[in-house]
Amino acid sequence: MICIVIDDDSTARLIVKQLCSKSKEVSVIEEFSSAIEAMKYLNSNDVDLIFLDIHMPTFSGFDFMETLKSPPKIVLTTSDKDFALQAFEYECVVDYLVKPIAKERFDKSLLKLAGLKQAKNTIEIANTLNDNSDFIYVSVDRRLVKINIADIYFVEAKGDYISIKTASKNYIVHSTLKKIEDKLPSSLFLRIHRSFIINVSEIVDIEDNSVLIQKSVIPISRSNKSELMRRLNLL
Repeated sequence: MICIVIDDDSTARLIVKQLCSKSKEVSVIEEFSSAIEAMKYLNSNDVDLIFLDIHMPTFSGFDFMETLKSPPKIVLTTSDKDFALQAFEYECVVDYLVKPIAKERFDKSLLKLAGLKQAKNTIEIANTLNDNSDFIYVSVDRRLVKINIADIYFVEAKGDYISIKTASKNYIVHSTLKKIEDKLPSSLFLRIHRSFIINVSEIVDIEDNSVLIQKSVIPISRSNKSELMRRLNLL
């Protein structure tokens, strides 16, 4: 990962650079004593990661993050423990290192970053493979699992995860219902509830505001019922 270091303390910058030099995961290409200097650099250069001090004169680390439209991953470095909660309100912040930074703690941060990179790569590969219309790939425990589309009975949203019920197995995937809906053919699948997408061809019967698929009773929302009836030519 290509990174820069932003800190008004030259000794602090040197320590971060030395820690990075002992790892193959990161490469420091620039360092800055002020956030404003770094902003000018980022206007014409892309980086994967920023090691950013919070307390700097004139323009703080928080001020700096507010200016970034598409920020890279950021590891905050500070001698103050009191801003951790505020720091993680920013989606780009992946870790919070308190000075003096111990090598063991720094290494844990790099492992976390490596895990995030691997997860991103897995998702990108899955999205590429999903161009095939007969099956989809989903990421399960950092493994890509192939699922035949025709084997899917229904998909249920469960918080930050979705459950994909198939003829042979139930897959729990860290995703949203909207993302999986975009990958499934609309000719075969229909969202009938805010928490459910069903394979229309697998409907056993319909009763009031629910459908039966295999042995599962799935609710139909009022707003989606008319579309289901239309799809089944019952209107």
